Amino acid sequence: MVMRKFIWMFCVLVTHNFLFSQQDKLVFHPTFFNQTLKPEVYYKLNAKDSIQITSFKFYVSQLELLNGRETVWKEQSSFHLIDAFDEKTIVLSVPSNITFTKIKFQIGIDSLTNVSGAMGGDLDPTKGMYWTWQSGYINFKLEGNSNLCKTRHNEFQFHLGGYQQPFNCLQTVFVQVKSKANVTLNMDVAKLLLYIQLSELNHIMSPSKEAVELSGKITETFSVSYE
Repeated sequence: MVMRKFIWMFCVLVTHNFLFSQQDKLVFHPTFFNQTLKPEVYYKLNAKDSIQITSFKFYVSQLELLNGRETVWKEQSSFHLIDAFDEKTIVLSVPSNITFTKIKFQIGIDSLTNVSGAMGGDLDPTKGMYWTWQSGYINFKLEGNSNLCKTRHNEFQFHLGGYQQPFNCLQTVFVQVKSKANVTLNMDVAKLLLYIQLSELNHIMSPSKEAVELSGKITETFSVSYE
Protein backbone atom coordinates (compact mmCIF):
# COMPACT_ATOMS: atom_id res chain seq x y z
CA MET A 1 0.00 0.00 0.00
CA VAL A 2 2.81 2.37 0.94
CA MET A 3 4.72 1.46 -2.21
CA ARG A 4 1.64 2.08 -4.36
CA LYS A 5 1.14 5.51 -2.77
CA PHE A 6 4.81 6.32 -3.31
CA ILE A 7 4.61 5.35 -6.99
CA TRP A 8 1.48 7.48 -7.43
CA MET A 9 3.12 10.52 -5.83
CA PHE A 10 6.24 9.99 -7.93
CA CYS A 11 4.19 9.90 -11.15
CA VAL A 12 2.34 13.08 -10.18
CA LEU A 13 5.63 14.86 -9.47
CA VAL A 14 7.23 13.72 -12.72
CA THR A 15 4.15 14.74 -14.73
CA HIS A 16 4.04 18.16 -13.05
CA ASN A 17 7.73 18.80 -13.70
CA PHE A 18 7.40 17.68 -17.31
CA LEU A 19 4.44 19.95 -17.99
CA PHE A 20 6.11 22.98 -16.47
CA SER A 21 9.47 22.29 -18.10
CA GLN A 22 7.99 22.48 -21.59
CA GLN A 23 8.57 26.01 -22.88
CA ASP A 24 6.89 28.37 -25.33
CA LYS A 25 8.32 31.66 -26.50
CA LEU A 26 7.09 35.13 -25.59
CA VAL A 27 8.72 37.60 -27.97
CA PHE A 28 8.84 41.36 -27.51
CA HIS A 29 8.96 42.87 -30.99
CA PRO A 30 9.79 46.60 -31.11
CA THR A 31 8.36 48.20 -34.26
CA PHE A 32 7.91 51.53 -35.98
CA PHE A 33 4.57 51.64 -37.82
CA ASN A 34 4.57 47.81 -38.07
CA GLN A 35 8.15 47.66 -39.34
CA THR A 36 10.78 45.92 -37.25
CA LEU A 37 12.70 48.66 -35.47
CA LYS A 38 16.35 48.82 -36.51
CA PRO A 39 19.24 51.08 -35.52
CA GLU A 40 20.80 53.53 -37.97
CA VAL A 41 17.54 53.73 -39.94
CA TYR A 42 15.48 56.90 -40.37
CA TYR A 43 11.71 56.52 -40.19
CA LYS A 44 9.03 58.98 -41.29
CA LEU A 45 6.84 59.83 -38.31
CA ASN A 46 4.78 62.33 -40.30
CA ALA A 47 5.21 64.77 -43.19
CA LYS A 48 7.48 67.02 -41.13
CA ASP A 49 9.43 64.64 -38.94
CA SER A 50 12.12 62.06 -39.63
CA ILE A 51 13.11 59.86 -36.69
CA GLN A 52 16.13 57.71 -35.87
CA ILE A 53 16.07 55.55 -32.74
CA THR A 54 19.51 55.00 -31.21
CA SER A 55 18.53 53.34 -27.92
CA PHE A 56 15.34 51.61 -26.81
CA LYS A 57 15.38 49.64 -23.55
CA PHE A 58 12.83 48.86 -20.87
CA TYR A 59 12.25 46.56 -17.92
CA VAL A 60 9.61 43.83 -17.96
CA SER A 61 8.82 42.51 -14.48
CA GLN A 62 6.25 40.47 -12.54
CA LEU A 63 5.35 38.32 -15.54
CA GLU A 64 2.13 36.33 -15.05
CA LEU A 65 -0.20 34.14 -17.10
CA LEU A 66 -3.91 34.28 -16.31
CA ASN A 67 -6.87 32.16 -17.29
CA GLY A 68 -9.77 34.54 -16.95
CA ARG A 69 -9.13 36.27 -13.63
CA GLU A 70 -7.10 33.44 -12.13
CA THR A 71 -3.30 33.49 -12.14
CA VAL A 72 -2.12 30.09 -13.42
CA TRP A 73 1.61 30.85 -13.49
CA LYS A 74 3.81 33.59 -12.08
CA GLU A 75 7.51 33.96 -12.77
CA GLN A 76 9.70 34.14 -9.69
CA SER A 77 12.37 36.88 -9.46
CA SER A 78 10.87 38.31 -12.62
CA PHE A 79 13.08 41.09 -13.97
CA HIS A 80 14.05 41.29 -17.66
CA LEU A 81 15.85 44.12 -19.43
CA ILE A 82 14.54 44.23 -23.00
CA ASP A 83 16.90 45.85 -25.52
CA ALA A 84 15.28 46.48 -28.91
CA PHE A 85 18.63 46.03 -30.66
CA ASP A 86 19.77 42.89 -28.87
CA GLU A 87 17.86 39.82 -30.06
CA LYS A 88 19.08 37.76 -27.09
CA THR A 89 17.01 39.91 -24.73
CA ILE A 90 13.66 40.07 -26.53
CA VAL A 91 12.68 36.39 -26.20
CA LEU A 92 11.31 35.17 -22.85
CA SER A 93 10.17 31.67 -21.97
CA VAL A 94 6.81 30.68 -20.49
CA PRO A 95 5.59 27.15 -19.69
CA SER A 96 3.52 25.36 -22.29
CA ASN A 97 0.62 23.00 -21.53
CA ILE A 98 -1.01 25.73 -19.45
CA THR A 99 -4.29 27.23 -20.55
CA PHE A 100 -4.24 31.02 -20.33
CA THR A 101 -6.15 33.89 -21.90
CA LYS A 102 -4.17 36.89 -20.64
CA ILE A 103 -0.59 37.94 -20.11
CA LYS A 104 0.13 40.36 -17.33
CA PHE A 105 3.40 42.17 -16.67
CA GLN A 106 4.80 45.46 -15.49
CA ILE A 107 6.89 47.99 -17.36
CA GLY A 108 9.46 49.01 -14.79
CA ILE A 109 10.71 48.08 -11.35
CA ASP A 110 8.56 47.98 -8.20
CA SER A 111 9.23 50.19 -5.18
CA LEU A 112 10.46 47.35 -2.93
CA THR A 113 13.17 46.39 -5.41
CA ASN A 114 14.09 50.05 -5.88
CA VAL A 115 14.67 50.62 -2.18
CA SER A 116 16.78 47.45 -2.00
CA GLY A 117 19.56 49.29 -3.80
CA ALA A 118 21.55 48.35 -6.88
CA MET A 119 21.45 44.61 -7.66
CA GLY A 120 22.91 42.08 -10.13
CA GLY A 121 21.86 40.39 -13.36
CA ASP A 122 19.60 42.53 -15.53
CA LEU A 123 19.33 44.91 -12.55
CA ASP A 124 23.07 45.55 -12.50
CA PRO A 125 23.82 49.31 -12.67
CA THR A 126 26.38 48.62 -15.42
CA LYS A 127 23.39 48.02 -17.74
CA GLY A 128 22.90 51.79 -17.78
CA MET A 129 19.38 51.67 -16.32
CA TYR A 130 20.03 52.90 -12.78
CA TRP A 131 20.10 56.49 -11.58
CA THR A 132 20.91 56.65 -7.86
CA TRP A 133 19.62 55.11 -4.64
CA GLN A 134 17.27 58.09 -4.29
CA SER A 135 15.75 57.96 -7.79
CA GLY A 136 16.15 54.21 -8.37
CA TYR A 137 15.91 52.43 -11.70
CA ILE A 138 15.06 53.79 -15.13
CA ASN A 139 11.97 51.85 -16.21
CA PHE A 140 12.06 52.87 -19.85
CA LYS A 141 14.72 54.50 -22.01
CA LEU A 142 14.17 55.91 -25.49
CA GLU A 143 16.80 57.95 -27.31
CA GLY A 144 17.21 59.13 -30.85
CA ASN A 145 17.25 62.04 -33.28
CA SER A 146 14.50 64.13 -34.84
CA ASN A 147 14.74 67.08 -37.18
CA LEU A 148 12.13 68.78 -35.00
CA CYS A 149 14.42 68.85 -31.97
CA LYS A 150 16.32 72.11 -31.60
CA THR A 151 19.01 70.38 -29.59
CA ARG A 152 22.62 69.30 -30.11
CA HIS A 153 22.60 66.74 -32.94
CA ASN A 154 18.79 67.05 -32.92
CA GLU A 155 18.72 64.46 -30.15
CA PHE A 156 15.91 63.48 -27.80
CA GLN A 157 16.22 61.50 -24.59
CA PHE A 158 13.39 60.05 -22.52
CA HIS A 159 14.49 58.25 -19.36
CA LEU A 160 11.28 57.38 -17.55
CA GLY A 161 11.28 56.19 -13.98
CA GLY A 162 10.50 57.02 -10.39
CA TYR A 163 8.98 54.88 -7.66
CA GLN A 164 7.92 57.44 -5.06
CA GLN A 165 4.62 59.28 -5.13
CA PRO A 166 3.58 61.45 -6.82
CA PHE A 167 6.04 60.34 -9.52
CA ASN A 168 5.60 56.56 -9.52
CA CYS A 169 5.99 55.57 -13.19
CA LEU A 170 5.46 51.78 -12.85
CA GLN A 171 2.85 50.56 -15.37
CA THR A 172 0.85 47.32 -15.47
CA VAL A 173 0.03 45.80 -18.88
CA PHE A 174 -2.72 43.26 -19.58
CA VAL A 175 -2.69 41.59 -23.00
CA GLN A 176 -5.54 39.37 -24.18
CA VAL A 177 -4.41 36.32 -26.18
CA LYS A 178 -6.27 33.82 -28.38
CA SER A 179 -3.47 31.33 -28.86
CA LYS A 180 -0.94 30.51 -26.18
CA ALA A 181 1.93 29.15 -28.30
CA ASN A 182 4.77 31.51 -29.20
CA VAL A 183 3.07 34.85 -28.64
CA THR A 184 4.63 38.00 -30.10
CA LEU A 185 4.01 41.29 -28.33
CA ASN A 186 4.51 44.04 -30.87
CA MET A 187 5.45 47.37 -29.35
CA ASP A 188 5.02 50.30 -31.73
CA VAL A 189 7.27 53.14 -30.63
CA ALA A 190 5.74 55.41 -33.29
CA LYS A 191 2.50 55.50 -31.28
CA LEU A 192 4.41 56.89 -28.33
CA LEU A 193 6.30 59.47 -30.39
CA LEU A 194 3.09 60.69 -32.05
CA TYR A 195 1.87 61.64 -28.59
CA ILE A 196 4.93 63.84 -27.95
CA GLN A 197 5.52 67.27 -29.42
CA LEU A 198 9.26 66.80 -29.95
CA SER A 199 9.76 70.45 -30.87
CA GLU A 200 8.63 71.35 -27.34
CA LEU A 201 9.44 68.28 -25.23
CA ASN A 202 12.60 66.34 -26.04
CA HIS A 203 14.23 65.53 -22.70
CA ILE A 204 12.96 63.78 -19.56
CA MET A 205 15.85 62.66 -17.38
CA SER A 206 14.40 62.35 -13.86
CA PRO A 207 11.16 61.47 -12.03
CA SER A 208 8.53 64.07 -12.90
CA LYS A 209 4.91 64.72 -13.80
CA GLU A 210 5.84 64.48 -17.49
CA ALA A 211 7.52 61.10 -16.90
CA VAL A 212 4.37 59.73 -15.25
CA GLU A 213 2.15 61.00 -18.08
CA LEU A 214 4.34 59.56 -20.81
CA SER A 215 4.76 56.25 -18.96
CA GLY A 216 0.99 55.85 -19.01
CA LYS A 217 1.03 55.96 -22.80
CA ILE A 218 3.47 53.03 -23.07
CA THR A 219 0.69 50.55 -22.31
CA GLU A 220 -1.14 51.67 -25.47
CA THR A 221 1.70 50.65 -27.79
CA PHE A 222 1.21 46.87 -27.51
CA SER A 223 -0.53 44.53 -29.95
CA VAL A 224 -0.46 40.74 -30.32
CA SER A 225 0.50 38.43 -33.16
CA TYR A 226 1.37 34.73 -33.31
CA GLU A 227 4.28 32.85 -34.83
